[in-house]
Amino acid sequence: MNQTVYTNFNLYDGEKNDVQADSYMLVDDVTGKITKIGTGKAPTADRTIDLANKYVMPGMINVHTHVDNDSTTFDGDPEANVVVATVRAVQNLHEFLRSGVTYIRQCGCSYDLDIPLSQMIATGKITKVPEMMPSGMVYSMTGGHGDAPNSGNLVDSPDEMRKAVRQGMKKGAKAIKVMATGGVMTKNDFMDDPQLSIAEMNVAVEEAHHKNLIVAAHAEGNAGIYNAVKAGVDSIEHGFYVDDEEIDMMLEQGTYLTPTVVADWSLAKYGKGVLPDWEVKKAADAVDDLRKNITHAKERGVKITLGTDAGTPFNDFTKTAVELQLLVEQGFTNYEALRTSVNSAKLMKIDDEYGTLEEGKYADFLVLDGNPLVDIKAVNEQDKAVYKKGQRAY
Repeated sequence: MNQTVYTNFNLYDGEKNDVQADSYMLVDDVTGKITKIGTGKAPTADRTIDLANKYVMPGMINVHTHVDNDSTTFDGDPEANVVVATVRAVQNLHEFLRSGVTYIRQCGCSYDLDIPLSQMIATGKITKVPEMMPSGMVYSMTGGHGDAPNSGNLVDSPDEMRKAVRQGMKKGAKAIKVMATGGVMTKNDFMDDPQLSIAEMNVAVEEAHHKNLIVAAHAEGNAGIYNAVKAGVDSIEHGFYVDDEEIDMMLEQGTYLTPTVVADWSLAKYGKGVLPDWEVKKAADAVDDLRKNITHAKERGVKITLGTDAGTPFNDFTKTAVELQLLVEQGFTNYEALRTSVNSAKLMKIDDEYGTLEEGKYADFLVLDGNPLVDIKAVNEQDKAVYKKGQRAY
């Protein structure tokens, strides 16, 4: 058996709120899984790599991405043809892994192209990219947030939703994304606008759960958050105006919340004079409220996941670590911010093999100069080493 042992590093394993000095990690080079991890004298192996007393942490898991989008445009460029969108997606996937993200969940993808891309990644035809849970196109009401060229399955009744979700799963979608409210990037709707109904979303949940798949709901304002939680979705995406009534429901049901703070923050910070005024205003009006509300939800015990909505304006595929910084700025401890990635693995039901560095899990890890439990900005180091299944990718 070919094995590599990594030695002489400080380990943040993703589970414990501390760093273990003088650590080692033995990795099976064939499976890419950790066979032994600990401190002190390292076991012998075919190859030894000394990590020079640096800091090792798990790769980040980002559960809200749009790799087909162009983040330099005001709307992600939904009218791009399938070739342009595909090439762009592969380029963005490389950027994701280079930044330290080792697994993603797509939350809507034009042409359903994330489905064949995820299959090519799984079979090794595309390398040096994160693994990907595909969702295919989003499920939106006609005229709603998601009714864009090549981007949405348009449904206007529970029956239409049932058939569309079944078709999406037949194509190979491994997650379902429904649109419960309006949003920032569409001109004629607003965060407060409820869109898909409880009945429509409940059908999506029913069909997805039959296949043990998860359902994410784009939901920013209260009416849509309430409807989505009532419908039984697994995660609320954005959740900017989540209130105590909705938090009570989420705690009872175990619903996750993916804040994507960096998406709204980036648009508000960099968009003035570049993007349409209506778009910048919607983002700027929400940014302070959403940061307060998300931190309140965390303090009440809602499970917070790590997601960035990457591909939205000024929000490229390198900003996952910036999301961690923003969470810390608004009241999360470094450990709480880092644990959002572990929650991402739990939401995706992959935490038996991903999310933390433990025996039996994949050796997806980052090598940093600084201690992320002391300085969260260490995760954003530009020259960090990124390992996927025990192999250095960047």
